[in-house]
Amino acid sequence: MQTIPSRKLSNGVEIPAIGFGCYKLADARITELMKNAVQAGYRHFDTASFYETEEGIGEAIRKIGIDRKELFLTSKIWKTEMADTEASFYASLKRLQTDYLDLYLIHWPRPDLSDPDWQEKDLETWHVMEKLYKKGDVRAIGVSNFLPQHLIPLMKNCEIAPMTDQLEIHPGYGQECAVAFAKEHGIQMEAWSPLSRGRATSHPLLQELADKYNRSVYQICLRYSVQQGIIPLPKSSSPDRMRLNLDVFDFEISEEDMYRLRTMPQAGWSGEHPDFETVTV
Repeated sequence: MQTIPSRKLSNGVEIPAIGFGCYKLADARITELMKNAVQAGYRHFDTASFYETEEGIGEAIRKIGIDRKELFLTSKIWKTEMADTEASFYASLKRLQTDYLDLYLIHWPRPDLSDPDWQEKDLETWHVMEKLYKKGDVRAIGVSNFLPQHLIPLMKNCEIAPMTDQLEIHPGYGQECAVAFAKEHGIQMEAWSPLSRGRATSHPLLQELADKYNRSVYQICLRYSVQQGIIPLPKSSSPDRMRLNLDVFDFEISEEDMYRLRTMPQAGWSGEHPDFETVTV
């Protein structure tokens, strides 16, 4: 079993440096997948109410019998739930069969692209999350899919700054501007779709570097995030792949090769952008 290093959030909470993404986990196999992930070494699990996997994850954790204190559980509030943030939060706790979360996020910054008052709605939700944090029901709070233009109005009016931000980040879609902003303001960046869901993994540069470092393309993608201080959240249904995805802490990509990855042409973008309608690519 792999031992995963951790990173420290701005409030001092330790978060594992790699997590397991729980989007679109097969309902019938959640317990099996969670058991395999725990056996591989994962302790950081990222879900959301929108994923509809919270209930299955909660049941899986109960069946596996792992101590809750060993786990780092993240969930997110969906766009349509922001009118009653507190109720949505406690509904997630109930489905996950836990009395606290390690991290709770606003899933998207603009619940309705046509709504000019989205900043106020983000702030209203955030103020409730601040209260939940102060109560101790959640150990850290953050956001997902927030770019600098979404973070700035929130940070100008909040009491507690976001501790994390989750964005689509992978070779070919590095989000360099947003990553730099997060680092400047002490926000821990996390990467969803760090393997581009396979869309960019056939790129010649990734194939070249996999051969050079005697690693898989997927390990190169994950090391790309880890080496920048970004927490990747890969998902896999294969126990072997789960273990390999954690085996990225014992090698280093050279400075030159990292610049090649960070400047490679856009590849593998999902088509999702918080300020525009989703584009199919």
